[in-house]
Amino acid sequence: MRAIQSAPELYAHAIAIEREAAARYAELARRMADQGSEAVADVFSALARMETEHLQALERRAAGIALPEIAATQYQWFDNGAPETAAHEWLFRLMSARQALAIALQAEKRAQAFFEGVMLTAPDAELRALAREMAREENEHIEMVLRLVERTPEPVVDWASVYETSARPR
Repeated sequence: MRAIQSAPELYAHAIAIEREAAARYAELARRMADQGSEAVADVFSALARMETEHLQALERRAAGIALPEIAATQYQWFDNGAPETAAHEWLFRLMSARQALAIALQAEKRAQAFFEGVMLTAPDAELRALAREMAREENEHIEMVLRLVERTPEPVVDWASVYETSARPR
C-alpha cells in the first residue's frame, strides 16, 4: 500500500478498520456466549462497543470531508465470503475462546502497525499526530486482549475420548 498522504485518506482507512472490528467483535461476543464463555463474550461485547464508539467519533470528525473509497475486503479479519458461508460457520464452530482472542489480538496489532506506519511516513506533523492518536487507541485494545489471553486457558480436547464416545453403537 502506498503511504497515506492526507487526513481524508487516514480517516477512510481508520473508518474501515473500526467498522470491521466492531462487526467482528460483536460476532465473536455472540459466538463465545453461545459456547458458554461468558467472560470472553463480555470482553468482546465491550470491545464491540468501544470500536463502535470510535467508528462513530471518526465518522463525526470526517463529516463533510470527501473520503476515498476503501475496499470492504481490505481489512477483513476472516474469509472473503459472506458471513453466512459454510467456511465462516465452520471456523466459528471449531474456534475456542483463546483462538478467538488470538485472532482479535492479531487484528489489533495489524491496525496498530498500520497507524504506526502512517506516523513514520506522514508528510506533516498534523497527520502524524492523528495517526499517533489512533495507534494509541489500538494499543489500549491490544493490552485489554492480552490480559484476557493470559487468563484464558487453551482448551484441551481428549480426541480419543471423543472418538470412543462417537464410535459406540447406539
